[in-house]
Amino acid sequence: MAVRLKDIARDLGVSVVTVSKVLRNHTDISEETRERVLKRMKELNYRPNLAARALVTGRSCTMGLVVPDLVHPFFSHVAKGVSKALRRKGYSLFISSSEEDPQLEQQEIEQMLARRVDALIIASAQWTVESFRRIEEQQVPFVLIDRQFPGFAANFIGVDDIAVGRMATDHLFDQGCRRIAHIRGPEVSPALGRLEGYRGSLAKRGLSPAPGHVVLSRTGDDAGDVSGYEAMLKLLSLSPRPDGVFCYNDPTALGAMKAILDSGLRVPEDIAVVGCGNVIYDTLLRVPLTSVDQDSLSIGEKAGKLALALVESKTPQRPKSILLEPNLVVRASSQRRGL
Repeated sequence: MAVRLKDIARDLGVSVVTVSKVLRNHTDISEETRERVLKRMKELNYRPNLAARALVTGRSCTMGLVVPDLVHPFFSHVAKGVSKALRRKGYSLFISSSEEDPQLEQQEIEQMLARRVDALIIASAQWTVESFRRIEEQQVPFVLIDRQFPGFAANFIGVDDIAVGRMATDHLFDQGCRRIAHIRGPEVSPALGRLEGYRGSLAKRGLSPAPGHVVLSRTGDDAGDVSGYEAMLKLLSLSPRPDGVFCYNDPTALGAMKAILDSGLRVPEDIAVVGCGNVIYDTLLRVPLTSVDQDSLSIGEKAGKLALALVESKTPQRPKSILLEPNLVVRASSQRRGL
């Protein structure tokens, strides 16, 4: 027979409300009582009846996270940050990948809504905001991360992508590069912001991108190294070739560096390279990669905390937009010797 809250309350001589508050991590329970209740739950192997709790409270204590790619370390770190924030409040997280497919993303969101998640956190692959109308109709709070839609009033957590592009390009200029190219990403807000930052860095020096110096990477995430390799080969065919390259993200930069080295050139002596994301393998490469850190773990944590606040709020909240400041992590791929 399943153990009930009233059984634990009776054993300990406390009220069912007290046991329930311990489960919900309420702050008005003494540490001694909390420890007694948790110990007895463990002894009896108590498992909350989540379906029954949802019927009573109207909450499932679950949230959904939909991202374009689970292979890219950026999104896995975001997921880790979200989980960390939710775990403290007793929430579980459903995670799904859209594979950069807007239709698949819509299907995954519908599945999450069918599971009656309390909130959604989304790094969207959509081109328009229409798919979010369905979420709003069901009055489910949602937070956009990494990718936003200009003019659309929604909760958003991400990095200042214009600052990313400007910071990376300024650094290449500081290292003595003068023919700086950019391998850009797809038509999503991070790629557009980084491109704007790159152009802005050139413009403040009275420059504009040379012909052929902005190359589109076919994909930005799980196959970014392949498309980065292809894009870099195009840049290497130019005369004169670039002496510095800012890449949309680290997988793209990884492919770009491989193309440079395969061509018999040196990084950074012949071509300096900067990526974005500061993923875990950057220090392990043959030439450690300079990268702009987006603080992906903090993006996830802040998104989780904001989603919790939206769920717990008793009144509608005005959308919040939180931009984190990027940080340049300099390594060998851009440190040109002799300067």
